[in-house]
Amino acid sequence: MEYRLTARHFNPSDGLKQYLDKQLKRLKKFYQGIIDCEVILYPEKLLQVAEIQLKVDGALLTAVEKSDDMFKSVDLAVEKIERQLKKHKEKLQMHNGEKLGRLFREASEKAESAE
Repeated sequence: MEYRLTARHFNPSDGLKQYLDKQLKRLKKFYQGIIDCEVILYPEKLLQVAEIQLKVDGALLTAVEKSDDMFKSVDLAVEKIERQLKKHKEKLQMHNGEKLGRLFREASEKAESAE
């Protein structure tokens, strides 16, 4: 999965970039409809902040996490965005399931009235 990385006020190490790449590849397992991904990393006073924005079908998912370590912040943000992706996927499946159920009921009612 391709993503844009913005590091504000510091230069990310190669290890951090590889770790971030590995963590973001996990997101593809949960949802195939990811359109765009942007990661913003920056220090804020004594904390390290990781912000992940995902554009998916009809929604923008955002996770912002702060901790004392950048790797930990990335982990927390990826876990948060995973939960949001799962919830979004369930929401889409529920919506489609209700629509199919309603169409099936209407078809069966028409069949009963025709008899």
